[in-house]
Amino acid sequence: EFWAEVTIIARMHHLNLVRMWGFCADKDQRMLVYEYVPNGSLDKYLFSSSSSAAPSGGDAQGDGEESSQGEGQGRQPVMLDLHTRYRIALGVARAIAYLHEECLEWVLHCDIKPENILLEDDFCPKVSDFGLSKLTSKKEKVTMSRIRGTRGYMAPEWVIHREPITAKADVYSFGMVLLEIVSGRRNYGFRQESVGSEDWYFPKWAYEKVYVERRIEDIMDPRILLAVDDDADSVATVERMVKTAMWCLQDRADMRPSMGKVAKMLEGTVEITDPVKPTIFCVQDD
Repeated sequence: EFWAEVTIIARMHHLNLVRMWGFCADKDQRMLVYEYVPNGSLDKYLFSSSSSAAPSGGDAQGDGEESSQGEGQGRQPVMLDLHTRYRIALGVARAIAYLHEECLEWVLHCDIKPENILLEDDFCPKVSDFGLSKLTSKKEKVTMSRIRGTRGYMAPEWVIHREPITAKADVYSFGMVLLEIVSGRRNYGFRQESVGSEDWYFPKWAYEKVYVERRIEDIMDPRILLAVDDDADSVATVERMVKTAMWCLQDRADMRPSMGKVAKMLEGTVEITDPVKPTIFCVQDD
C-alpha cells in the first residue's frame, strides 16, 4: 500500500504543488523528500514575528513523514503587494482544485494554512504537506478516527459534529486563509483580542465590516491599503477575494463551492452573488 501511494503522489504534477523528488522506507521509518522552495512559507510574509507561531496540527502523518522544505532562513520577509497576494491565492486555489478534481485518486489536504503554502523566488505558491493518509476514491467520504489539522482552519462539521470529511472541509480552510491574505492577521488572533465576546469569530467580523458597515478598508492589511485606495481595479480584486472567502466559510458544507468554482470566482470568470453571513461557532481550546 505504501508503494502504491508513493507512486500516485509521484505522478502529481502541478505548477502550484511542491514536487516530490524521492522517498525513504526503512523498517518503520518513512519519509518523503520534496523540492526545496527558497522563500519559505506564506505566514512569515503575512504576519508579524510576534504572531507568526501557529497552533500545532492535530496529528503527525499516519503513513509517512515529510522533510522540511523552503525554510528561507536568513531572509528578511518583504511586503507582499495586492497583486502578489492575489496571485498566491489563485495559485493555491488551483492546486487544491487539482488535488480534488483532476488526480486519478481523490486527495484531501486536511491542513490548508499559511505554513503549508511555500513560495518560490518569484513568489509563485507551492502547496505542501499533502500526504499519504488522505488518498481515497473519488466522491467517497472519509472518516478519521482522530482529528487532524490545525484549529482555526478546520471546518465546523469536522470540529463540532465529527462528520465524515469531504472536499468541502478543504474549501473552508482555504476561505480562512484567503481572509488572512487580505487582512494580514491571524484568524485566531482576533479571538484572543475579543475574549468573552461573540465577535471572536473572524469571518463574522469581516462580514459585518464589509457588508453591514460598508468599510472593507477596515479588514485590509494596512500595508496594502494605501496602494489599493482610489484604484478601482484593486478595490474590485479585494472585493472578489473577500466575497469568495465568505462563500468558502459557510457553516453548511453543501453551501460552499467546489475548489474548481472557487478558482473561477477568483479569476472573475463567474458571477459571485452576495454571500450569506457565516454562522458563529466556538471551539474550546484543548
